[in-house]
Amino acid sequence: MFIRTPADLGAVIRDRRKHLGLDQSTFAKRIGVSRQWVIGVERGHARAAMGLVLRAIDALGIRLDANMEQTSRHGSTASAININAIVAKAKKKSGR
Repeated sequence: MFIRTPADLGAVIRDRRKHLGLDQSTFAKRIGVSRQWVIGVERGHARAAMGLVLRAIDALGIRLDANMEQTSRHGSTASAININAIVAKAKKKSGR
């Protein structure tokens, strides 16, 4: 899975939150932030504090893996989560 931008990470966070059946307010309370903060992160605002982003990721059970993977001759790696599909879905919903 490749997350290249804050918007990519926001899409992953939003997708996982919804998958877990959490609304933004409940999720915000769980990690100790405002609903506005959750909205900002899910929209990919780049100014979110890294510590809070990591807390949000942990609360959703998302595992970050910093291992370097070997790429195929096409330059891609296998992934259990299709980040491109999540990002495309988020962009389609927002009308971009």
